[in-house]
Amino acid sequence: MRASLLQVAVNEGESVESRRRGVAALVREQAGADLVVLPELWTTGAFAYEDFARGAETLDGPTREAMAAAARDAGVWLHAGSVPERGAADGGSPAGDGPLYNTSLVFSPAGDLAAVYRKIHRFGFDQGEAVLMSAGDALVTVELPHTTLGVATCYDLRFPELFRGLVDAGAETLVVPAGWPDRRRSHWTLLARARAVENQAFVLACGTAGTHAGVPQAGHSIVVDPWGEVLAEAGPGEQVLTVDFDPAEVAKTRDRFPALKDRVLGLDRPHH
Repeated sequence: MRASLLQVAVNEGESVESRRRGVAALVREQAGADLVVLPELWTTGAFAYEDFARGAETLDGPTREAMAAAARDAGVWLHAGSVPERGAADGGSPAGDGPLYNTSLVFSPAGDLAAVYRKIHRFGFDQGEAVLMSAGDALVTVELPHTTLGVATCYDLRFPELFRGLVDAGAETLVVPAGWPDRRRSHWTLLARARAVENQAFVLACGTAGTHAGVPQAGHSIVVDPWGEVLAEAGPGEQVLTVDFDPAEVAKTRDRFPALKDRVLGLDRPHH
């Protein structure tokens, strides 16, 4: 299976429309890949808090339209990173007053919307995304021909129980788009490897390059195998990171070293 992680930058001064066209063209260049992954909040920037509301889209907005067409033209499964989504307003509220979500869209090679994931863990410690965005409440997996994707976003990477839930739902390949800051880059690679090892799964973690609202981004998108070995890692700048991997290695790893079978905590057990 071939995956391409598109480590793009969010450049100040570039319009969202221009960036959307450029990213769609880059997706089309990945024809021949099985899966293409974009970063978190690449339309606005993960730290451009003031742009979340004005850059928000509904699920049928222009990014969905552009990414669906790009996935169809390239014939690839596309995890289109995430965008600020404007949810439906409560009854009686103006249409523009619905909640904001950090929402990921996954498209099939036919351009159909295969999955929607609203980020569960919002970053900010009572500011920024944590107060501007509403939290999702559902784990999401996607069935591909050769593997099952488990979908998470950026700060989710710090919460291993989410990934345990994805594995329990059948996930074998964990996909994590992010806008991870460079000052915590060591955590990015450490946590990506930890999630791979403890869940005996592939981890495909796609970050952004450049700077978001004055916050330098880590870049260093990474692909990790079920043993925690790094198969490929990008540098800090804009880059397409392409790697071939064998999804069958997940079952082989879990069979050779069946640690998941020894789980005790976190399972449904009676309490005394």
